[in-house]
Amino acid sequence: MSEDAGPIVIVGAGHAAAQLCSGLAAAGLGARVHLVGEEPLLPYQRPPLSKAYLKSADEPLQPHRAEAWFAEQGLMLHLADPAVAISPERRELRLKSGVVLSYAWLVLATGTRARRLPQLPAGLENVAVLRDAADAQALRTRLNAATHVTVLGGGFIGLEIAATARALGKTVTVLEAAPRLLARSVSPELAAHVLQTHRDAGIDLRLGVQVGGFEVEGHRLAALAVDGMRESVELLIMGIGAMPETALAEAAGLACDNGIVVDASMRSSVPQVLAMGDCTNFPEAGSGRRLRLESVQNANDQAKTVLATILGKDEPYRALPWFWSEQGSLRLQMAGLMPDGGTRHRRPGATPASFSILHYAGDRLACVESVNAPLDHMASRKLLEAGKSPAPEVACDPAVALKSLA
Repeated sequence: MSEDAGPIVIVGAGHAAAQLCSGLAAAGLGARVHLVGEEPLLPYQRPPLSKAYLKSADEPLQPHRAEAWFAEQGLMLHLADPAVAISPERRELRLKSGVVLSYAWLVLATGTRARRLPQLPAGLENVAVLRDAADAQALRTRLNAATHVTVLGGGFIGLEIAATARALGKTVTVLEAAPRLLARSVSPELAAHVLQTHRDAGIDLRLGVQVGGFEVEGHRLAALAVDGMRESVELLIMGIGAMPETALAEAAGLACDNGIVVDASMRSSVPQVLAMGDCTNFPEAGSGRRLRLESVQNANDQAKTVLATILGKDEPYRALPWFWSEQGSLRLQMAGLMPDGGTRHRRPGATPASFSILHYAGDRLACVESVNAPLDHMASRKLLEAGKSPAPEVACDPAVALKSLA
């Protein structure tokens, strides 16, 4: 089968898949594309699920593209029909329905699955996770009926849900096993600010706690033990992280290690199979260290790299990582990856509730964390993408910072 003319099969229907569909359609290749999705839905925006979608029963899902667009571009949809097996030798993908799709290129955008506690039986009526629209719809109904919410995990998703629940008037407890919040994602200084802001909003946020002793009554979790003390549970939301969805890739013999292992062009260890988004383990440009990132930016930019690879161009992935999280009154935006060691410099913002933290590796600006400071974030991204590093004393002076960062 010719790679220049054969089918392009995309497994997964998240942000990376939606971006790649748009790119392939713009390149005139829409009629060659098969989009395979486990959910019965067109690709939709995921970030609102933990915020606006949970707050209102009238809030709809936000599709990336209307169904008519897929038809106009000639893309073939296989929704609610998950992929179950890959045959690299025959270049075929088998779906749950029994349909077999041949491919010139196979692109895996399988994302992640929510981490769960093995001590808890599946299907408990008052235990929830949030990864997709079905999870969000069920959680929205449960939140509406609950008065108290317990969130297990102080990462981004757990804190976003906690802030949303608090905004809905619920009493909220967040239980985090680590000694601080967001230990893998933000600096200690930013984590301390997030902690205080949520506590000021009335959230009971506990750090360094041990959770166990789950009491199950029928189809509900009745209570759990927190540091040995019994606490009743009305609604428990697990926000304890996500794991890359690699089962399909592993069964087909692709190299996997905390994600599907790819090179800088998003090629897997098996010819004509590419991977992108949250499920990938990829080399960081410059350092060569391997990363797996869970962000919309990473998904979208890796989709652009996959498009270049399919089109026969040599455009390795070099995008600057950036992230965001909205938690009640907090708008957190991070550009770049924090260096090991280095120095930090805080730049006051336009209001008492806004500031940025600049992270330097030697004299090189490596990362900027911004709180309620979107102009700083946008300017920082431009600086980091251009490889520019203003001196800390200049960049942190509130009188000249924005001019320096422009």
